[in-house]
Amino acid sequence: MQNEGNIVSDMDGEKVMMSVSTGKYYNLGVLGGEIWETIHSATSVKDIVNRLMSMYEVELNVCESEVLSFLQVLYKEGLIQVQDEVHS
Repeated sequence: MQNEGNIVSDMDGEKVMMSVSTGKYYNLGVLGGEIWETIHSATSVKDIVNRLMSMYEVELNVCESEVLSFLQVLYKEGLIQVQDEVHS
């Protein structure tokens, strides 16, 4: 899920973002922008992957790897929160 305190805008079809707290600028690109929009609220990695696979022609293992890599960068930069999935 996204952390608060970021300004996000569209520039020529790509998402760009600035962290208000750090002053850092990020170009999320087209696919990163799709992921960013998907995580506006709590969602699973599986849901993100399924959404991207319905939009683009990509192999499952490649999509999962790229999504996890991107999310790790966002997490390390303090831009998202990660929650463990709770099973009832």
